[in-house]
Order: sequence, then structure tokens, then C-alpha cells
Amino acid sequence: MRGEVAVEISPAAARQEIQVPALASLPRARLRAMLMAGAEALECRRVLERGGINLVSDVLRGHGEFVEYEHYPKDDVYDSESRSQYYYHAHRADEHGHFHTFLRVGASPENGDDLPAADSPDLGEAVHLIGISMNAYGWPIGLFAANRWVCGGAWLPATEVINMLPGFRIDHAYPSWPVNRWMGAMMVLFRPHIEALLNHRDAVIEAWASIHPEKVAFEDRELEVTGYLPISVEETVQSVRALAGESRHR
Repeated sequence: MRGEVAVEISPAAARQEIQVPALASLPRARLRAMLMAGAEALECRRVLERGGINLVSDVLRGHGEFVEYEHYPKDDVYDSESRSQYYYHAHRADEHGHFHTFLRVGASPENGDDLPAADSPDLGEAVHLIGISMNAYGWPIGLFAANRWVCGGAWLPATEVINMLPGFRIDHAYPSWPVNRWMGAMMVLFRPHIEALLNHRDAVIEAWASIHPEKVAFEDRELEVTGYLPISVEETVQSVRALAGESRHR
């Protein structure tokens, strides 16, 4: 696939197969939701490109020089109602950068109109959902799951994180209405891939812990990215559209 990122995967991760379910095996309702999400993702790109910008440049706009490891925007993007959060940054070769996505659990501020900083304990702990790799043209090329130390926060089993996924939603216009809408659409369009990466993540962590009993697997810097899947929005939408069309005639 064009634009595939050469992400360094640990030996333990490489031995664990990422099992993405065949799209044809998904329920009709899931396929229809994915198709609508795909149309939304493509529409978000279209309206940005009409203004000569893309998903990444819209997030970076107005933040000065782009610096590796810095969060963009500086205080992250947070929705006080859904408790969803994301930011963009860069520190890997073969990609422009990537988004990290989260949902908060635990404590929450009493007044949603007066939010503390995104890293404040008053918001509860952030649960990392998935990373989205982006190319130099501001378009997604891959999804990845990561070890706990990469982003910190709370660690929940894959089954619990998967149950949280439908709650991810950024329902406001900061820093970009199209980017926020696109982010939510990606969670639906690639839900099967995200689920597969999260289940695979847990298998890799378990395998790593058994291989290295002397180490704390969650904090081991030798285990960073637990799994990576190259993706194509266009190809996935095309496949889902064909299957959704077939399901209407069954």
C-alpha cells in the first residue's frame, strides 16, 4: 500500500498476528455506519482542500514553528461532554506525524465551561485508544496501538477500551470543525481495525511479560508500538460500499 510507514515492531509483537475481521462478516448496521463515516471523512478532506489546507495543517495553523514531540494544539483538544481528547505530534521517521486519541475516565470537573488543562488530574485519567499515522499530505496512512508508557494514563483491558470507542466524539469547532468531525468518523470507519489492534496489544503485552518476567512490561522502553496496520480511507470506503450495496439485495 502506498504511504506505508516502516514502524519498528518488537519481536513479541511480530509473533502475534493482528486479526482484522473480514468486512463481509460484519452486520449490515455496522457496514452502513462505516459507509456513512467514510463519506464524512472524505467530505472533511474535500472542504479543507478547497481552502488549500489539509487535516494536519489545519491543526498546526497559528502555532508557530513545528517542533518534534510538542503537542498540537498545546493544551490538546478536549470535549467536556464526551470526555474525548486528542493531539498531534511527530517523532518518527517515514511519517509526518500522528494523532493520539483518548477518552477520560474517573474524576471530572464540576463546571464544564471552566476546564482545567488537558493534563490535569481533575479531568480523570486518559485512556489511550489508538494512534493515527499521517503522511506529508495530511492524510491517514496507518493505525497503531502502543504500550502504556508511551502516553501514560489509565490502562484498561482491550475489551473495556473497545466498549468505550462509540463514546469518542469532539462536538465543537476548536481547533478545526472538519478535523474534529473527521476524527470521529475515523473511529467508526476503522472500528474493526482498531478493535483488532487493541486485542493484539493485550496479547503482545502478555507475551512480553512472559518472555521478560524481570521487567515491568507496561514500562519497558523496548516495547513501544505493539501493532501497526496500514490503512486507506478510499479503499475501505469502496469495499464497504460494495458490501453495503449487496446487503440491500439479500
